Amino acid sequence: MAGYLSESDFVMVEEGFSTRDLLEELTLGAPRAATGEVAAFFVADLGAIVRKHFCFLKCLPRVRPFYAVKCNNSLGVLKVLAELGLGFSCVNKAEMELVQRIGVPASRIIYANPCKQIAQIKYAAKHGVQLLSFDNEVELVKVVKSYPSAKMVLCIATDDTHSLSRLSLKFGALLKSCRHLLENAKKSHMEVVGVSFHVGSGCPDPQVYAQSIAEARLVFEIGAELGHTMHILDIGGGFPGVEGTKVRFEEITSVINSALDLYFPEGCGVDILAELGRYYVTSAFTVAVSIVAKKEVLLDQPSREEENGSVLKTFVYHLDDGVYGIFNSVLFDNIWPTPILQKKPTTEQPLYSSSLWGPAADGRDCVAEGLRLPQLHIGDWLVFENMGAYTVGTGSLLGGTQTCHITYTMSRVAWEALRGQLLPVEQDEDAEGVCKPLSCGWEITDTLCVGPVFTPASIM
Repeated sequence: MAGYLSESDFVMVEEGFSTRDLLEELTLGAPRAATGEVAAFFVADLGAIVRKHFCFLKCLPRVRPFYAVKCNNSLGVLKVLAELGLGFSCVNKAEMELVQRIGVPASRIIYANPCKQIAQIKYAAKHGVQLLSFDNEVELVKVVKSYPSAKMVLCIATDDTHSLSRLSLKFGALLKSCRHLLENAKKSHMEVVGVSFHVGSGCPDPQVYAQSIAEARLVFEIGAELGHTMHILDIGGGFPGVEGTKVRFEEITSVINSALDLYFPEGCGVDILAELGRYYVTSAFTVAVSIVAKKEVLLDQPSREEENGSVLKTFVYHLDDGVYGIFNSVLFDNIWPTPILQKKPTTEQPLYSSSLWGPAADGRDCVAEGLRLPQLHIGDWLVFENMGAYTVGTGSLLGGTQTCHITYTMSRVAWEALRGQLLPVEQDEDAEGVCKPLSCGWEITDTLCVGPVFTPASIM
């Protein structure tokens, strides 16, 4: 092991002991909101991240994964991914500082923000981060002046029309602009070593990856014609982080593998990278949030009682975090979280129309509505699963929200796999900043994850 992660960084659990079990212990031991201040807290299964990594390497054996630090910058996540041999995709100085602070070498970092502050370009130069992305002429000029020895990666736009998060609205050069940018880079004696793209989060069509890989091939050919030695293809991210999505991870990887075989066949001298965030961390995190206030609202006048004597009413519950904090998926992804009751209701308990609201004095801070729940009380805990992406380290959009505590766990099987089955690869000083993944221990892959086999899709 490389020594990034130790047993003191997490709670070791035996097989069969679930995140839900640990949450029950932690919530029973926590002070109730009625008697003291209670903050939301996370339980993170680092073993789930290990399993995701094995599945990734099994499905995309030619691709070297980099982790998008912006997705979740918690130390436990960074340490386990560093131990697994991932590179790190950083978008600012703070993220580069964070991963280097835990011991990650600059050769395993890519500064993957096409629009950078000059001071942060100089920081990358000072700390040895060589790979930088760009997508426009102004950015190129900035790097020429501040970091002329940088290795540049040209970020191209994709057809992300149907993606939930359309990154090409903000980043990426159009194909018709690439020749001009590559010509200017050559005139400025800047070395362009590769091409990157990102299809956007929640892309429903795997063929967008194939089309983007084909377009990257065209840019490679332009670069070679102009004298650039290009040897890196970065296929970005956009991979689902949970099961049950419209397009399965294995379907996406099948299309990618077919496109890579066609446009960048094995042995062509091109290193294939990917920048993943949600894929690794979404399902690994579960959060518990307490009810800090409640309000009963009558929907009809008391005189209009139903035959059974009950009055139509709804309950409004206020939580200690909201859409400007850990539930920001409501604003940015239009995803409404579904709560799980920590206390299981009996079949005799009536269900009421209910809504959940965050702590902001803002009418938009609605976490969920239209729920059917039994009557809950101040101090009760609600549990939300699949909460690992863009919930940790982002801070409150309105400020004032305290940092949530994270309890990290890992099963003994996953820990033994990490310790005994993964072997570090020697660093290659001539690798131009591209990290080498660890040996995968394929003999235990089927124990940790099972990946269905799909017939490769055809590439038009």
